[in-house]
Amino acid sequence: MRAYDPTEAMRLWMQMGLMTMEAQATVAMRLWGMAGMWKTAPDEMQRMVQEKSDAMQQSAKAATNAALQGKSGVGIASAALKPLRQKTQANAKRLTARGPKLPKL
Repeated sequence: MRAYDPTEAMRLWMQMGLMTMEAQATVAMRLWGMAGMWKTAPDEMQRMVQEKSDAMQQSAKAATNAALQGKSGVGIASAALKPLRQKTQANAKRLTARGPKLPKL
């Protein structure tokens, strides 16, 4: 059994914090899009629903693989978090690039 590595736990906490901020930004931009204040793709609402089940399946698979490899609890959690963080990061980047709908002057 591996010794506990506090830096591994700190990296996990940092990734969780970043994922939380990206998810909140994504929710805000999607809500603004629903209100007509942010440029969103026509399929954004459908994408919003579908991506969650895909990301959760990838997360469960990664966690299972990590557990079967004998990784620590933090290692398993990190593996499970990775596909979720990739999705929140991609969403925040994509939606930020679209930008707000500004009134024509």
